[in-house]
Amino acid sequence: MEEQLALALNRIVLYAKNLEATVAFYEKHFGFKAHREDGDRIVELVSPAGGTRLMLHQAGKGQRSGQSTVKLVFDVEDVQAFSAQCARDGLLFGAPHEAGGYVFANAHDPCDNTI
Repeated sequence: MEEQLALALNRIVLYAKNLEATVAFYEKHFGFKAHREDGDRIVELVSPAGGTRLMLHQAGKGQRSGQSTVKLVFDVEDVQAFSAQCARDGLLFGAPHEAGGYVFANAHDPCDNTI
């Protein structure tokens, strides 16, 4: 029997129409820090808490926002408290939903990606 290769998901590429607004959004609301390399078109967003890194790439003119099937999920202790904190900073989440023993609420980043 062949041994199956296990790979960790470490990075997600998001295509952004407005790169700088998207960088600022994830820094402000989720605590990510931007890392840029000279000459590189990708901005890497790293969380001080670790976990998956977001790689922001400038979207092409023909790419349509919000049509991917990606949803970014961030674990928080208290969804309602986090949503209220974000609302004070200008990020509005929808009503919280309970399902399968967990609570979630939805919002969108500046490129209409679901979070």
